[in-house]
Amino acid sequence: MKQIKSLIRTIPDFPKRGIEFRDLTTLFLHPEGFERTIDQLARQYSDHKIDMVVGIESRGFIVAAPLAVSMGKGFVPVRKPGKLPGASIGVEYQLEYGVDRLEIHADALQQGTRVLMVDDLLATGGTMEAACKLVEKLGGEVVACAFVVELVDLKGRGRLHRYPVSALVEFEGD
Repeated sequence: MKQIKSLIRTIPDFPKRGIEFRDLTTLFLHPEGFERTIDQLARQYSDHKIDMVVGIESRGFIVAAPLAVSMGKGFVPVRKPGKLPGASIGVEYQLEYGVDRLEIHADALQQGTRVLMVDDLLATGGTMEAACKLVEKLGGEVVACAFVVELVDLKGRGRLHRYPVSALVEFEGD
């Protein structure tokens, strides 16, 4: 995991003063590091009887889609409002200063579908929690929540206490 962590750039004071932004685009630029990331996640969940991989807009797509292909599974996108062309369902969730919404196609999952939830980074856990609620509204079963990076000081793992959570690398600080 050291190699993966070393490929993630930290940008100070972005998007605002005092935040250390963990930029995974530098990992995605590195073919071997990106491939190692996908391979590690695929190995980690190979024996979990996953039916589908769900990725959260937008950087979660970058990890979830190749992971689904690597595992021989389908990919389901969870998007911001108004981005899905078919009938969809949604859920609102709290942000630090307001409310946001996520949506999923209403026919994306069947009752009992075993789902691996994927996003690039775990901060407070609000987005992933909302995405898990969407999957459950459709009758899916959240098997686990997987991340490339976890910002441990923000305690998002606690918000997702109902699900197994894993991250390939951890960073301290905001």
